[in-house]
Amino acid sequence: AAVFVPTVMTIALIATIVWLLLGQNFDFALSIGISVLVISCPCALGLATPVAIMVGTGKGAENGILIKSAESLETAHLVNTVILDKTGTVTEGRPRVTDVLPLDGLAADELVSLAAAVEKRSEHPLADAIVQYAAEQGIAFPEAEDFGSAEGQGVRGRVNGVMIHAGNRRLLGALEVDSPELEAEADRLAEEGKTPLFFVREAEGTRTVLGLIAVADVVKPTSRQAIAELKKLGIDVVMLTGDNKKTAEAIRRQTGIDRVVAEVLPQDKEEEVRKLQAEGKKVAMIGDGINDAPALARADVGIAIGAGTDVAIESADIVLMKSDLLDAVAAIELSHAVIRNIKQNLFWAFFYNSIGIPLAAGVLFIPFGLKLNPMFAAAAMSFSSVSVVTNALRLKLFKPTVSAPAAPAASPKEVPACPTACAAARTEAAPEPLTRVMLVEGMSCGHCSARVEKALAAVEGVTAVQVDLEAKTATVTLAHPVEDSLLEHAVTEAGYTPVSISDTIDPNNKGETAMNKKIVIDGMMCMHCAGAVEKALNALDGVTAKVDLEQKCAHVELAAPVADEVLAKAVTDAGYTVVSIG
Repeated sequence: AAVFVPTVMTIALIATIVWLLLGQNFDFALSIGISVLVISCPCALGLATPVAIMVGTGKGAENGILIKSAESLETAHLVNTVILDKTGTVTEGRPRVTDVLPLDGLAADELVSLAAAVEKRSEHPLADAIVQYAAEQGIAFPEAEDFGSAEGQGVRGRVNGVMIHAGNRRLLGALEVDSPELEAEADRLAEEGKTPLFFVREAEGTRTVLGLIAVADVVKPTSRQAIAELKKLGIDVVMLTGDNKKTAEAIRRQTGIDRVVAEVLPQDKEEEVRKLQAEGKKVAMIGDGINDAPALARADVGIAIGAGTDVAIESADIVLMKSDLLDAVAAIELSHAVIRNIKQNLFWAFFYNSIGIPLAAGVLFIPFGLKLNPMFAAAAMSFSSVSVVTNALRLKLFKPTVSAPAAPAASPKEVPACPTACAAARTEAAPEPLTRVMLVEGMSCGHCSARVEKALAAVEGVTAVQVDLEAKTATVTLAHPVEDSLLEHAVTEAGYTPVSISDTIDPNNKGETAMNKKIVIDGMMCMHCAGAVEKALNALDGVTAKVDLEQKCAHVELAAPVADEVLAKAVTDAGYTVVSIG
């Protein structure tokens, strides 16, 4: 604009003066000057980029890709290297215990109990796997005291007055202990893609290796396809992980990743991004954890998994709401489509001006006697803007080459078979678990469901949680009876609203005690409107309502018959219009 506007004004002035010098009257010359100014109005140039960005951002949201800024959408098409975190990004992030290997003299159950006591205080997914396994197998464990962590090595805690260390092979080196037998087993397990965790007891100045627990995290079904698609786009794929080299290599073979960097400390991830940028690479970092946040912020484009931590999501430029790597491919393809569209818009805007300005200046008047009327110049200017906007709207037809599948309906989790060593040591079968189903209001994405799942899993006695985002339910498996108030408190503290808790929730129930109605409502424009309608309906006895702002309707569940007139009055009193109730 700093160049275009002065240039056009100069051309208009020169054209006016030239026609005056050629003997035309002032009205003619002024008409020429006005035509030049009008037809070259930079609306088309001004609209070329922001309209395409706006449509592209909206299209990303339709596909479950939250793009926080125009800059990140523009930069994504330049990316030539993608760095992937392993746990929760390439893999499911829900590891399971596969092997329990205590050393001589220690029962498998005792090793699991000590391990769970220490890991209970940790936030790492591998720690959650051990705690959940102990609960599933009915193994009680005490509370650990004096909890601490050693960055890149593991954690420690005092259990029954004895300090227990838990961590990777680097921890053994730091504690100056070894166990050739277990380390050989660890190598075997790592080659199978499992992560071995060592446990060491420290008492009276003596450190003793207690045993090893192996944890496996399954690769996401779509990770291999997503990595292959990234390669098709000419992008190098690198995986960073704190796991040992053999485990990382096993994951690399399963997924087809170009290069892995193993045994990386949290602070080193950001340094790896910096190194690649120093080589002239445009880097996108995809991660989900707290320790990925510095790398996400450092990368040219930070992409967070929707089910990841708040810190990671806040640090990222793009969020994959379906927590699937295929959407990262779609985001990069969308960026290419948007940039291509912007270039088309700019081309046609400049092409139009390069033709329109000479015509307005009167180049056809001398040979053909044709002069552009300012009114036609205004119409032509408007048409150029319409053409640019129309071209930008073509982005609404964008379809990614691949996209993440919709989340399937929840199904009960299978409890893995007890490892051989642990099964042999158990003499009593675990009691059959109890199940409670909670209807939760306020969940809108994979990140929400992950928060609810984590909050409920932290309640003592909860062994497993399965959240169904579509049905807005959380199925909780209990090792022993737990007060409903504790479950409700956990969900409330996570920022969501527990609506009801029961042994089962049958969405197809058509009995007398549960009836469903749909109220189509006119006048709702925003979340405030939806909240007002929802509050008005929920204030009625026996009514549980959930408003769908996009569909302009309210889904109502009735615990007892309520007249349609009563429902309609509640909506009307809130200031909105009922279209139909069915």
